[in-house]
Amino acid sequence: MVESFEIRKRRANAIVRKLKQLFPKAKIVLKYSNNWELLVAVQLSAQCTDKKVNEVTAKLFQKYKTLDSYVKASRSRLSIKAFEKDIHSCGFFRNKTKNILAAAKLIKEKFCGTIPRTMKEMLTIPGVARKTANVVLGNAYGVVEGIAVDTHVMRLSQKFGLTDHKDPVKIERDLMELVPRGDWFFLTYGLIEYGRQICPARPHDCKKHVAL
Repeated sequence: MVESFEIRKRRANAIVRKLKQLFPKAKIVLKYSNNWELLVAVQLSAQCTDKKVNEVTAKLFQKYKTLDSYVKASRSRLSIKAFEKDIHSCGFFRNKTKNILAAAKLIKEKFCGTIPRTMKEMLTIPGVARKTANVVLGNAYGVVEGIAVDTHVMRLSQKFGLTDHKDPVKIERDLMELVPRGDWFFLTYGLIEYGRQICPARPHDCKKHVAL
């Protein structure tokens, strides 16, 4: 039997309330000192733990201190190879290198070196889909145009019956319909903390932890 929209909406709101009780200070854990570094860190976090990203960026951000240093790194095969080596442990290093260095060039040329403030503009940046755009816009500018659907959000929104979809864009759409706009930004980080601290992806007995 398919649940009604209202039942799911009530459940979603109850989940948000519980998450706020459990993790009132839930927020991004990636470390960065400016909006460009935020974008780099988020791109590196694809299929990689935030802990590992923070280990890599601790050295990366010391070596590449400005947007221009990334632009310069794209100008020779040797410097591209060096960048690949610098981010190798984050996984998918060739594709991430290609996207990050291309993003630096585009942001410098098209956006005068400033991370744009709209979803439409963010989605023109190499390697940026809605999840990355939502994370960057929300943390950089407080601009909330959607809900960032990472692996924790995807898994738990399915587990808690808030969506029947597997596609991140469709999951985001479902969550946006169920949850008040004022809670969109928090929901991502509340679910991430729940997934990390209470209900991890690895096999375990869910009856033993706090239920939502």
